[in-house]
Amino acid sequence: MARTFLFLLGSTRPGGNSEQLARLAAEQVPGDVPQRWLDLSRLRLPEFGDRRHDGEGLYADPTGDAATLLGATLEATDLVIVSPLYWYSVSTPVKRYLDHWAGWMRVPGLEFRPRMAGRTLWGVTALAGTDHSVADPLVGTLRHTAAYMDMRWGGVLLGSANRPGTIGQDTGATVRAKTFFSSLPELATHA
Repeated sequence: MARTFLFLLGSTRPGGNSEQLARLAAEQVPGDVPQRWLDLSRLRLPEFGDRRHDGEGLYADPTGDAATLLGATLEATDLVIVSPLYWYSVSTPVKRYLDHWAGWMRVPGLEFRPRMAGRTLWGVTALAGTDHSVADPLVGTLRHTAAYMDMRWGGVLLGSANRPGTIGQDTGATVRAKTFFSSLPELATHA
């Protein structure tokens, strides 16, 4: 499978600091590697309903924007969650997206979890303040998700920006962005 990146924008503010940092990092991805950008706040995902213990616990094939998102997810070798730090974790659009993974794992014949194994999960986030340890819950959410899905963990690029458009003032983050994707892990043979 040829390497492809899917950037999943999780902010409710278009062009926010997390997105700007992700775009700076994405500039460093080799030009022959396809990139797709999807804004989760613009996609109409239904609220997720946990039906694992209701009857058979199976889910129907997704439709509409959920089907588009599922298709894009399965087409990518590298998924980049781009989310500002909201209450110490991922934003609501990102959380809703990840909740749908639980349903996709239970769509008959989809084999979502085995198909995700070997892909790489990355994160990019901006937070107010310079104490990056407050982002530990966000990092943990993504790292544990990757582990549960047998995905590779690419890490999280963190930047500090208090007001819109100020991520460029965090020179440490902008320098890290230029090398964030530089050591792309080899693709797994079963991906």
